Amino acid sequence: MVKVLIPSGALGLNYDKAALARGLAAGPDIIAIDGGSTDSGPAYLGQGVSKYSRSSTKVEWRGLMEARAQAGVPLVIGTAGTCGTDSAVEWLLEITREIADELGQTPKIAILRSSQDPQTLRLAYEGGKISALGAAPEITADTFASCTNIVALAGAEQIAAAIETGADIIIAGRTTDTATIAALPLMRGLDAGAAWHGAKIGECGALCATNPQSGVAMIEFDDTGFTVTPMAEDSAANPHTVSAHMLYENSDPFILYEPGGYLDVTQAKYSAVDARRVRVEGSKWVPSDTYTVKLEGANIQGYQTVLMVLLRDQRYVENAQAWADDIHEKCCAKVMERMGLNTQDFDIELRLIGQNASFGDLETREASAPEIGILAIVTAASQSIAEEIGQMLNPYLLHHPLTREEEQPTFAFPFSPASLNRGEVYGFCLNHTLTLDDPMDAFSLDVIQHG
Repeated sequence: MVKVLIPSGALGLNYDKAALARGLAAGPDIIAIDGGSTDSGPAYLGQGVSKYSRSSTKVEWRGLMEARAQAGVPLVIGTAGTCGTDSAVEWLLEITREIADELGQTPKIAILRSSQDPQTLRLAYEGGKISALGAAPEITADTFASCTNIVALAGAEQIAAAIETGADIIIAGRTTDTATIAALPLMRGLDAGAAWHGAKIGECGALCATNPQSGVAMIEFDDTGFTVTPMAEDSAANPHTVSAHMLYENSDPFILYEPGGYLDVTQAKYSAVDARRVRVEGSKWVPSDTYTVKLEGANIQGYQTVLMVLLRDQRYVENAQAWADDIHEKCCAKVMERMGLNTQDFDIELRLIGQNASFGDLETREASAPEIGILAIVTAASQSIAEEIGQMLNPYLLHHPLTREEEQPTFAFPFSPASLNRGEVYGFCLNHTLTLDDPMDAFSLDVIQHG
């Protein structure tokens, strides 16, 4: 049996300290936690930084380093620093060293790096080793050089290599969410279907239980399946909460693709062991003929200036879309006339907060509101162009009337200056796989002895 203790869905989201203590008392073989994802968009990958605060990360990581020392087992984190770039790995390594000095610890630390060299990928692309996933953007051989950061998603094999170093702490770059959990059960020769399925269920800690905010969960793996146990006193797992997690961030609730194959849970059986625990058996791992890893890349796709104005006059609230459409038409015409730009050189977007800001034309619900917020987003090839367009847009947002005949209105800017320069705007430009002859070909592994 292998027991994997998962403190939280991600480092920086907090965890229940009492539940963590119960997990430690249950004797885990490894402590595994995720460090991030692409949930908050491409900017973190593009910039190579964490979205979570350093202070929160340090407090929570300190607690896990103390827990690791108490349990005497490895502590592993995947996708360090939200995006898993080499810079994010170094950021967490620096925090780890600080904490170790403060605690008087001298841990052996393994560092698994996932950042990719654009030229190497260009050659792989030209050699036919890079393939598009579903809905992937079109790329050329020049796309890789345009990226500010590219990472490959490590799987269980790369995490296993890090564990085999005997490290106390493993800081991994970008990994699949399941890799850090599945690695040790696979190394011990336990059922591969159970290893990957249990890792998927446990990837977000107690999100598979009735109190998802408690964070801490234990997954126990063996030869035929796995058992899920949430560690908080007021949390329980049942067949519904556990099976439902296969839908989480997964387009197919029965199939999950990972490096080296895919998980098939079509025949999986979920059974309540008692009021708090669930047993799962029947999951199947199907190896692939080739070993591939996913590539994620981000590049700068423009620069932005944003403005916001608030409408409270009921007539304007009721006609906010027509008002915004008229402003868009007039301001775009002015930009092209006075700045000599074409429509492909810039973009002005007006989102109606409180009406359809989330879905735009797809919104089907109508509701009356006391006020509407208009979020104006200007995107252009440079910050100076975006800023100037924002300055042209400013008087429209402040005073534009619905009709020529009526008195000039005045609306409310919530801050001054009314426009804010956001700087670079990043976009995902790679959603592809890279075929590897050896799982470690796209990754590097270093081991240091701290202190």
